[in-house]
Amino acid sequence: MGDMDGGRERADRRRNRERLVAAAMELVARDGANASMEEIARCAGVGSATLHRHFGSRFALLEAVFADGVERLCARAGALAVAAGPGEALWTWVDELVGYTAAARGFAETLRAHGRDPGGHSCHGSLRAAVDPLVEAAHTAGTLHPEAGTDDLIDLVTSLSVVTEGDVEASRRLLRLSAQGLHPTAAAG
Repeated sequence: MGDMDGGRERADRRRNRERLVAAAMELVARDGANASMEEIARCAGVGSATLHRHFGSRFALLEAVFADGVERLCARAGALAVAAGPGEALWTWVDELVGYTAAARGFAETLRAHGRDPGGHSCHGSLRAAVDPLVEAAHTAGTLHPEAGTDDLIDLVTSLSVVTEGDVEASRRLLRLSAQGLHPTAAAG
């Protein structure tokens, strides 16, 4: 009977986690990265203690909320690395990142507030690891400013997306202006 009880506990735990993430996705989409943890627990039908057992911090919960999107972006970076030239691959990926970041309410704030994790155990760290090869290839090909690094690109996207949250086209327009430069001769060249 002990094995059955353990299996039931694991199933309950998994179900509670799934309900918490689903509730968090809904409330973060509505309220952003500062969605109420208590309301998330209430919407999931669990208590605050259960939420905190599964997610030790708001950051851990937000990481779970955005895990699928980050995973898709990381896979896309790998696909672009083999399917496109270095400059095209990098800028296509950065454009897709800015689109996701502007559309996924709370994600830009999550990146901004919990940025660099050298171990790669964050959204920022996973994105950095995925795009580093594209940045290196673009540097080698001369299609990226030599002083621009991976963190610079992610910070640029994050900054643009914080001010344009919810407006993907505005975010992409600002990215294009940033990439081309604001001086008319830079845009003409």
